[in-house]
Amino acid sequence: MNKDYAIIAGGCFWCTEAIFENVEGVINIFPGYIGGNNKNPSYQQVCSGKTGHAEAVKIEFNTSKISFKKILDIFFKTHDPTTLNRQGNDVGTQYRSAIFYSNESKFEIANKKIDELQEYYENKIVTTLEKETKFYVAEEYHHKYFSKNPYNAYCFAVIKPKVEKFKSNLK
Repeated sequence: MNKDYAIIAGGCFWCTEAIFENVEGVINIFPGYIGGNNKNPSYQQVCSGKTGHAEAVKIEFNTSKISFKKILDIFFKTHDPTTLNRQGNDVGTQYRSAIFYSNESKFEIANKKIDELQEYYENKIVTTLEKETKFYVAEEYHHKYFSKNPYNAYCFAVIKPKVEKFKSNLK
């Protein structure tokens, strides 16, 4: 099996992880933090907005079943890439829309995708393309958060409708 990975930030990592748990070809999803200055940041530190990190997910995928480009298609369809440092009620640089690229090819694919999509948005896409830095895997209780906590108020009110909308669009 040929594996690759993508690191994307589209607001709350619980939401992004929950979406990609429903995608064929995805092998593993790791919520975590990237793009900041602190080594081994905690959730509390990242939530403060002072570390420069984004809440992100690292998605490992089987390239014979899904491409990096398709990962980006799903990413852009499941969050608002036109709101700067915000997704819904989550506000701060830690909730920015970003694609973290590991090589020139991924940079070019992501940059082209943004250019292609811009004509469909009234507002400017503010998703940043950031050179990949160290990715810190989040604390264990964040992993599969929605699956483990479907009746948590945030999960029920925010994540569940996103997941249901995504699943209905697959049909």
